[in-house]
Amino acid sequence: MSMTDVEMKVRAADASDIPGIADLIDPFVDEGKLLERTFDEMNELLPHFFVAVTVIEQDGKELIVGCAALEIYSRKLAEIRSLAVHRDYQGYGIGRKLVDACVERAKERGILEVMAITSSEGFFKTCGFDFTLPGEKKALFLQTRERL
Repeated sequence: MSMTDVEMKVRAADASDIPGIADLIDPFVDEGKLLERTFDEMNELLPHFFVAVTVIEQDGKELIVGCAALEIYSRKLAEIRSLAVHRDYQGYGIGRKLVDACVERAKERGILEVMAITSSEGFFKTCGFDFTLPGEKKALFLQTRERL
């Protein structure tokens, strides 16, 4: 299947999308690539959650093939969370479109910095992210939970 055969769009998520988002991210949670999200957490992030959908020809229903959320911590900082693209749809620019939607939302809200905690650093670098910010600002982390 090529993406030229499939119509795909990124849109704001709504409450009816939460089960589909959960189904999409579950395999990535099982692999340890994403943190588990409860339905309450997804509902809380819903105003800043985006989904990539394609229309299934047979029944005209949308299929969620990607998702990402922007969690806004303050006027200064937000984080891209729960970025996932269904394995069959990876490599077609869907992840980039989801990141772009999150970054655009941050700009609309006047957020100064957007971060991503990821094991896919190469992907985020192609989206314009880097390890440092102007002035050599760096993010440092300390894990308080037990390692799996």
